[in-house]
Amino acid sequence: MRIAKTALSITLSASALLYGSNTLADTQILTSIKPLELLVRAVATDDMHTTTLVPPGSSPHNYSMTPSKRRALESADVIFWVGPEMETFLTRLLTGSEFGERSVALMSSDVESTEEDHDHAHHDDHDDHDDHEEHHEHEGHDEHEAHHEQEEQVTHDDHGHGHDHGDGEDPHIWVDPQMAITMAESIRDALAQLDGADQTTLDRNLEKFKASVARKEEQIRKQLEPLKDISLFAYHSAFTPFGEHYNLNVEGVLTLNPELSPGARHIAEVQETLRSANHPCLLTEPQFNRQWWHSVTEGLDVTFSSWDPLATDIAATANGYEAFQQSIADAVLKCLPENAEH
Repeated sequence: MRIAKTALSITLSASALLYGSNTLADTQILTSIKPLELLVRAVATDDMHTTTLVPPGSSPHNYSMTPSKRRALESADVIFWVGPEMETFLTRLLTGSEFGERSVALMSSDVESTEEDHDHAHHDDHDDHDDHEEHHEHEGHDEHEAHHEQEEQVTHDDHGHGHDHGDGEDPHIWVDPQMAITMAESIRDALAQLDGADQTTLDRNLEKFKASVARKEEQIRKQLEPLKDISLFAYHSAFTPFGEHYNLNVEGVLTLNPELSPGARHIAEVQETLRSANHPCLLTEPQFNRQWWHSVTEGLDVTFSSWDPLATDIAATANGYEAFQQSIADAVLKCLPENAEH
């Protein structure tokens, strides 16, 4: 089902943005994930400083806060995040009294904080240590404790594209370029409320971004034309908004929850679909380095390609989002028989 173009919600109040005597050069903009930083950099003026909360190689689905990251929140003047459906570890913090007036949720959601959110929020008192190590330890614990839950989830149809995000809109909205433009508009609106903001430059940057995204979209559509008959299988639902936007043939999602290995019934369903697919290609993601999908595809004529929904290797520049879109297209082009890797 085509992703609904949800109206983006700005929870940021004007009074919270007017930080007294701060100059714009001192403005600290914090984004939850790298793709949002790309959008901010496309719109922001040169004297605005941006950083990202979730470090490279980590997943926003299960990231655990450290004291240093908590301090980054405290020093930020503006905080951009997707919303409770994506960065569950931030829900209590960014909807609470301390940071709520400084945060901008770029996806509307009625989801309430869960007990899982409560647990993540209380990881703040852990010793500050390597973020990657902490991420993998937490991930391994979840996979061991909750594998039986995945068995229940896998009875859903592949095309449901859900993984613990409820029955609403898929939260990976930034991979759809049209949604990215809508998000950039909300970012412009929020930045324009800053004391001393250069409204003219912000507006000009936004228009340049819209034009460059439109050009890149047209280019990518032409590049992807040969893939209209290729059967694509995504690691999880993050790829779906991109695939739907470009009318690609996404036949299935390998796992309904990227943190967990799929159950036996779901594996059997995926294998049956792969057998009948036309040049099936599996698109994996570096944030979820699983080996079980090798056994899932053993003996089947399946090609593989890896794409990165978190834009880890993309430079955070004004043109970064277009480079991110091209990186996804390049990954999909590796699914063509002449480019395929088995």
